[in-house]
Amino acid sequence: MNGSQLVALSPLIILGATPVLMMLVTAFHRRHGLIMGIGLVGLGAAATAVFSLSGQTTPAATPLLMVDPWAATFIVLTTAATAFVCLLSYPYLEQFDDNREEYYILMLLATFGAAVLASGTNFASLFLGFEILSVSLYALIAYPHRIFRQIEAGIKYLILAAASSAFMLFGMALLYAAIGSLEFSRLAQVMGHMPAGAGGQSILLTTGTAMIIVGLGFKLALVPFHWWTPDVYQGAPAPVTAFVATVSKAGILAVLIRLFAPLDMVPGGSLFLILALMAAASMLIGNLLALMQNNVKRILAYSSIAHLGYVLVAFLAGGKMAQSAVIFYLTAYFITILGAFGVVTVLSGPSRETEDLAAYRGLFQTRPVLASVFVFMLFSLAGIPLTAGFIGKIYLLAAGIHGARWALVMILIVGSTIGLFYYLRIIAAMFVSSPEKETKTAETTFPLAGKIALTVLTGFVIWLGIVPSALISLLQKAFG
Repeated sequence: MNGSQLVALSPLIILGATPVLMMLVTAFHRRHGLIMGIGLVGLGAAATAVFSLSGQTTPAATPLLMVDPWAATFIVLTTAATAFVCLLSYPYLEQFDDNREEYYILMLLATFGAAVLASGTNFASLFLGFEILSVSLYALIAYPHRIFRQIEAGIKYLILAAASSAFMLFGMALLYAAIGSLEFSRLAQVMGHMPAGAGGQSILLTTGTAMIIVGLGFKLALVPFHWWTPDVYQGAPAPVTAFVATVSKAGILAVLIRLFAPLDMVPGGSLFLILALMAAASMLIGNLLALMQNNVKRILAYSSIAHLGYVLVAFLAGGKMAQSAVIFYLTAYFITILGAFGVVTVLSGPSRETEDLAAYRGLFQTRPVLASVFVFMLFSLAGIPLTAGFIGKIYLLAAGIHGARWALVMILIVGSTIGLFYYLRIIAAMFVSSPEKETKTAETTFPLAGKIALTVLTGFVIWLGIVPSALISLLQKAFG
């Protein structure tokens, strides 16, 4: 491996080396703030390394990995999201007596797994990144380990993620038997030039591709593989839930689009129909199930299912707008969902998570700043004008209309309309007067780290909603 290849891999090398350094420091000196600081420096260094590669040609650094503009964008997104989760986690973990340092090590390892997924060009790197991400999340979801419902959520995620890994690994074996290679590009070549009489090969390809979709669908929580999502979101600690909703989904979505984008997904084709049905079902079922919830974390869990369906609309539309629309919407969604779970994190403590809708009654009277932040985030998730979520949905609709995906566009509009109701329920609850006993959980302090994170996130939500042109032009330059 020459110097240019090492430079191309530098973001991944930094992300892989940082948790090792954190483990070594922890072995000699346990200090919560120090370990988080090392993690933040590593995340910043990885993002800086990505920006230093901009404008350079990025050939495959290894047969397994390539840090091209697509991978670079997702690495920046995941490192930034992880940094905000770390800031939100610090005051949250300060309330617990358990060892806290391992939490940040696991979070950096999971981010490294997501970056490997985004950079992968081979089924081997896909599986390695998939497992690094998954194994780290098993422990993060059950952290701290003395709370029963978090252990329950971790076990549920362990069982379902193991099942999805099994589907994916079997699918990879079938695809390797059909195409004789583990490279993503080879799959597109074989499927694009398959002779009409290749019956056995066609069966292997179809079955293998279906199993890969099942494995990725579990991780993305797309319908019908979504049933784990509300239980895990509710059971996991609030900052970990924010991490699962952003970084975990970003890595899997990046590899799904990289894998299937080169394939000829014409409307009416089997692959297009499968993904379109999953997108449509996710948009409708996710929003409808969210209407039936009285738990804020479960509402946000079901809404995340719908939002992943929205993203698939732009992907299935294809064309020049698809990639930039996907990235813009993901950026807006990441900022918004981190802010929403950030409010939940600030209001939560070691005794209980502030997640029941009744616990938010009267929040605007007792904690007007936090309530205002939450209102901005919910408005953005609902797609209200002058927020990042509104511009993101407009971009998705423009991509869908440009690709003439009219049925998916109509379902996106219907799903977004349904979503207004449950977001407004949370907002209405915050303005309703409540007895003092119901607002005790809202009387916690507002730590500095939480103030910094939520202030920056709120600023981004408003900025992207009013002046989105800078990010849009940057994405159009990167992806055409």
